[in-house]
Amino acid sequence: MKAVVYNGPRNVSVDDIPNAKIERPTDVLVKITATNICGSDLHMYEGRTDFETGRNFGHENMGQVVEVGNGVDKVKVGEYVVLPFNISCGFCKNCERGHTNYCLTTQPDPALAGAAYGFAGMGPWAGGQAEMLRVPYGDHNCLRLGEDAKEKENDYVMLADIFPTGYHATEMAGVVPGDTVVIYGAGPVGLMAALSATTKGAARVMVVDGHPDRLRLAEEIGAIPVDDSKTDPVQFVLDQTMGLGADRGCECVGYQAHDPQGTEDPALTLNRLIASVRFTGGIGVVGVFMPADPGGPNEDAKQGKVAIDYGLHWFKGQTIGSGQCPVKKYNRQLRDLIAGDKVKPSWIVSHEIPLTEAADAYRNFDERNDGWTKVVIKPELANA
Repeated sequence: MKAVVYNGPRNVSVDDIPNAKIERPTDVLVKITATNICGSDLHMYEGRTDFETGRNFGHENMGQVVEVGNGVDKVKVGEYVVLPFNISCGFCKNCERGHTNYCLTTQPDPALAGAAYGFAGMGPWAGGQAEMLRVPYGDHNCLRLGEDAKEKENDYVMLADIFPTGYHATEMAGVVPGDTVVIYGAGPVGLMAALSATTKGAARVMVVDGHPDRLRLAEEIGAIPVDDSKTDPVQFVLDQTMGLGADRGCECVGYQAHDPQGTEDPALTLNRLIASVRFTGGIGVVGVFMPADPGGPNEDAKQGKVAIDYGLHWFKGQTIGSGQCPVKKYNRQLRDLIAGDKVKPSWIVSHEIPLTEAADAYRNFDERNDGWTKVVIKPELANA
C-alpha cells in the first residue's frame, strides 16, 4: 500500500510499505478516506523529535471499515469511523479514569504512558497517511459515524484530534458562558479552541497570531483577530478588559513559539498568557512541549526546560492545565454537534489533495505559505 514515509528532516515521500492487516482478534482494518496533516506532524517533519526514518506519519484519521477481527463485537464492515489519535485499551488504570491520552497498555515503554498513530515517542504504531490503517482495540477506539459521514467528511475527520484538542484547551482553562478568552496561536488547533469557546458561549474571544490568512479565519467565526507583528498582544488584551486581563487563556502554539522576527522562544506564549490572563484566571496548554528538543535555541530548551514567569503566575493565583487531549472524552458530543449542524469545523480546510501530493503539501504547510491552513489528504482522489 502507499503511505507518507519520513526520510529525514524536511524529506517525506509516498512509498510502498507492507499492507496493513488484522494482527489480533480485537483489530479493525480501515480504508482511509480522509487524513489530515497536523501541526504536530511538522515537529517531526522538521527533525525536531526522535521520529525514526522509514516510519509513516498520520494521526488524524477517518475511513471505512473493510475487515474486523473475530473478537470485535460492535464495529461492522462498511461503517465509517473516525479514530482518536490516542490509541488506548479502555481497561488500564489510566483509561478507566478517563485518561485515554495516557494509556499504559498501548505504550510499550513501561516508563511512559500514551500512544498514537505515527507519532514520535508514542509507540510503534503505523500512521494513517496511507491507504489502509490497522486499528487496535477496534470496538473501543472507533467512533462510528452516521449516514452523513461522506457528506460531512471534512468536518468529522477533525474529531480525530484538533477539534477535541481545541475543546480540551477551553476545558482546562475553565471557559464558561460570558467569559473573555484569549487564544495564542491561530493554527488549526487555535482556531478549534476559538470555535469551542464560541460554542460554549464566551462573550469575547481574541486570537493572537502573525499570519493574516489564519486571522481571517478566526474573524469569520466572530473572534477578534490580534496581529502580534503589528501590536503588543498583552497590552491589547489588557486594553480590552479594563486592565484586568482575560478570564481564560489557551496556549495553542507549543515549544516552537517565536516572535515576529522569527526568533524562537519556547516560553513566549506561556509568559504572554500569564501576563494577559487575570488574577485567578485559568490557562489551558495544548501546544506541544517536548522533554527534549535537539533543535532548541539554547541548552535549556534542548532539554525541554522553559523559563516561565512562575512568580507572576503564582502571585496571580492562576491555574494551568496541560497535556495531550483525551479525545474519547469529547468526541461523541462534538460528533453530535456536527451531525446537528451546530458547528462546522471544516471551515478551516484550505486544501484537499490525493496521497501522491503529500510531499509538496508538507513543504507548503511547513513554510506557512499563505492560504495553507489545513490540508486533508484523500487517498481515493488519486483514483478519481
